[in-house]
Amino acid sequence: MMDGRSREQAMRAAMAAAAQVHGTTSPNPPVGAAIVDAGGRLVGAGATQPVGGPHAEVMALRAAGERARGATAFVTLEPCAHHGRTPPCTAALSGAGVAAVHYAVADPFPAAAGGGDVLRAAGIDVHAGLLAEEVSRGTLRAWLYFARTGVPHVTWKYASSLDGRAAAADGTSRWISGERSREEVHALRTTVDAVVVGAGTVRADDPWLTARAPDGGPAGRQPLRVVVGTGDLPPGARVFDDTAETVVVRTHRPDEVLAELAGRGVVDVLLEGGPTVAGSFVAAGRVQRILAFVAPVLLGAGPVALGAAGVSTITAAHRWAVEDVTMSGGDVRISAVPARQGD
Repeated sequence: MMDGRSREQAMRAAMAAAAQVHGTTSPNPPVGAAIVDAGGRLVGAGATQPVGGPHAEVMALRAAGERARGATAFVTLEPCAHHGRTPPCTAALSGAGVAAVHYAVADPFPAAAGGGDVLRAAGIDVHAGLLAEEVSRGTLRAWLYFARTGVPHVTWKYASSLDGRAAAADGTSRWISGERSREEVHALRTTVDAVVVGAGTVRADDPWLTARAPDGGPAGRQPLRVVVGTGDLPPGARVFDDTAETVVVRTHRPDEVLAELAGRGVVDVLLEGGPTVAGSFVAAGRVQRILAFVAPVLLGAGPVALGAAGVSTITAAHRWAVEDVTMSGGDVRISAVPARQGD
């Protein structure tokens, strides 16, 4: 019988498999699975393939083959019990002769939920909740929010000086953050569905908004580039090159922008706009995570990172809970989520 540490190691193998496909599965969730035989050996791992392809459990079972019989499956999301583009994963698990299933997070999507009960009815030992919090804050974060609300998950990413400036007084901003932080941002772009900026940022900074590989060339996967707002855009702007697809959404209203993106199958959004567009998303309550790279630089003047966000007095301040603080080279990387009432 596996002990608690061995079970956690197996779930982490499933999480590692999910990380390999993060950004390639939308609107489906990036799920990972691992198969451990009765002797405690990892005999198969796999992750959800792009839309229309096999789910994580099927990929892991294929890797395990006959060794799956009598084994334990570890899955980051409750196995689905419905027949969509692919057959239900519950049938694949029971058909392979799996003896037990541990999953981290229950499926909040009504059409697919209930897989745990289906597996129990088939005589399989089922356990829920293993590393649930860690999984929920990892690759499944955006999809879980989308499944519960129907609205894409938005991470607002920005870089600033210690005194909160996003650029110097003359508007120059390259580079406030260090090389390591910029590398992290490019890696992050490969895992999201879309990168959003305002039209003003395109006119002022001419960003490329692509994900770049360590060698400086384009990464193998590129997010959708989204420009929001009105006014003319330079026809030669770099966001209109052929490196990645670009969509222009002619509105400043976050809900309209997000509805447009949801219709395109976008689940995970990285907001990289300037202070005006960032302020509008924060004011509308449409930012679910802040990812700040704070550099050990003092500017004293210049544009701030966040513009008007609907706050006129301290009691109306948007409150956030810091979930992680790490070093990114010489910068401080802060991840924060909306504070729950009473925190």
